Amino acid sequence: MSNPTDTAKGPASKERAALEEVVIRFVGDSGDGMQLTGSQFSGTSALLGNDIATFPNYPAEIRAPQGSVYGVSGFQVHIGQVEVATPGDEVDVLVAMNPAALKTNLSAVPPGKTIIVDTDGFTQKNLAKAGYETNPLEDGSLEKYTLIEAPITSLTRTAILDLGLDNKSMNRSKNMFALGMVFWMFNRPLDHTIGFLEKKFAKKPQVVEANVRALKAGYNYGETLEILPVYKVPPAKMEAGTYRIIMGNTALAWGLLAASEKSGLPLFLGSYPITPASDILHELSRHMHFGAKVFQAEDEIAGVGSALGAAFAGNLAVTTTSGPGLALKTETIGLAVMTELPLVVVDVQRGGPSTGLPTKTEQADLLQALYGRNGESPAIVLAATTPANCFDYAYIASKLALEHMTPVILLTDGYLANGSEPWRIKKVADMPDIKPHLAKAKGEENGAPYLPYQRDAETLARYWAVPGMSGFEHRIGGLEKENLTGNVSYDPQNHEYMCKIRAEKVARVARDVPELQLEGAQEGDLLVVGWGGTYGSLHMAVKGLHEQGESIGLAHFSYISPLPPNTAEVFARFKKIVVCELNLGQFVVYLRNELPQFEYLKFNKIQGLPFAVVELRDKFKSLLK
Repeated sequence: MSNPTDTAKGPASKERAALEEVVIRFVGDSGDGMQLTGSQFSGTSALLGNDIATFPNYPAEIRAPQGSVYGVSGFQVHIGQVEVATPGDEVDVLVAMNPAALKTNLSAVPPGKTIIVDTDGFTQKNLAKAGYETNPLEDGSLEKYTLIEAPITSLTRTAILDLGLDNKSMNRSKNMFALGMVFWMFNRPLDHTIGFLEKKFAKKPQVVEANVRALKAGYNYGETLEILPVYKVPPAKMEAGTYRIIMGNTALAWGLLAASEKSGLPLFLGSYPITPASDILHELSRHMHFGAKVFQAEDEIAGVGSALGAAFAGNLAVTTTSGPGLALKTETIGLAVMTELPLVVVDVQRGGPSTGLPTKTEQADLLQALYGRNGESPAIVLAATTPANCFDYAYIASKLALEHMTPVILLTDGYLANGSEPWRIKKVADMPDIKPHLAKAKGEENGAPYLPYQRDAETLARYWAVPGMSGFEHRIGGLEKENLTGNVSYDPQNHEYMCKIRAEKVARVARDVPELQLEGAQEGDLLVVGWGGTYGSLHMAVKGLHEQGESIGLAHFSYISPLPPNTAEVFARFKKIVVCELNLGQFVVYLRNELPQFEYLKFNKIQGLPFAVVELRDKFKSLLK
């Protein structure tokens, strides 16, 4: 929490300090409903006009052992009346439902901040599971914090005791009691959450009543608890428009739907469920009234195979996955390169290798996306940078695939997929045109025979003919194609020519790539380089230092293959270049290959977590000395 600017009277005449921003983290067992609690606080704050960024953090196990440290599930939300570009570094208010939740998250809470605990969860059994030798609520270890001890579980049960629910069902409402307390603390209304509960559990009125009672009981408890601090966070100044809070995976699914409408082609998604990409499959399955066809395949290979078949049949074809699935899809992506069919491949990156950290974020699939196919197999590679612009890059990926007749790999990550932020709703009519590179009907080409590998002079894209078009029959498959005719060819000169022209086709996409834009200093001592989902943290770190007078700029990449055409010119303006990634240096490897004339410093993190602004700021300060 920062910069109290004024005070306002809340209910019961409590003074509320106005804050520019605040970071709240809800943590408990994976079955305690912390994701729902956090999302409801976020949604209500959005309705009040706050800028928001969220970061869910949950275990890979479907139901980890109750009370265990590796079963802790959390949801962090950063709200403000100022620009909010990250979920925040330090936590201002921690709500911990048991000892394991407290132990695994205490390090993120600075001294003097507020910790709310459910004292009913601090049993000897739970303390032992969390590895505590003594009870932290009694041993003085939390004296430097504002500690709010509340018997949340028992108070919840008291509030709903007469509803006739069993013990387990009653305990499920304790997250709403905790949410009510925090709603009181930050002067948030209950209406949005009550409406959500009534809709979600419309067929279970007893469950609705239990949760609404618990929510109100927690709010009233906060009002009567004299030691609970209270604040307000005024609305942020944002561009006029209609907004909604959106998660990255949802935004991406909607971007694909918009591209389908704009291109006039039906959308087909062929995918196999995999964390953290599955929500795209789920979201598109809800919108089949838009003409989307969604196929849940038996495995990753079948998913991409069905998508490529749909591309052959004239669809906007998409497959979604994460790193392990991308490895399985590579042979079929190579087939898309050879057949020169449009295919969008979405890789929502997660921690690896192998199963790795399936619910944690990472950026370690870049080299796989660039080079992970046999033979000379070039593809366009893009990366979204925020949860909201997953919409934009899904749209752009579709446009490039359809207009250049080539596969496009779109990289997001677990942080973008599950994180959320305000999104200004767009009109499809205002978005750039998508013109699929379709073969013209007979009569429009003066009766000339269809040559499946005849190319557009500018883009080198071949013309797309689909089954059912009389007179456009042609051979297609994985064997090398003869130039123009598409017949199978083993001619050495032809193979070299076709490899080069497929590579040149991707290289020419640079003509459609916008120039690289700089934030902060336009030239000077230090250029910070990033790509993909690290944008928010890098933006805030560079912005803060530049406002302090440092000669520092930010170049953040969404277009990776090919790179923006002015990349070398931008790099040449700075004395030092540091590349920041959530891997061990994959973008550096790529840049050294593409632009070897520059020296690149590295700053890497590979912990399953996003960059913290403070750690970036400290690194940049050391490089600027």
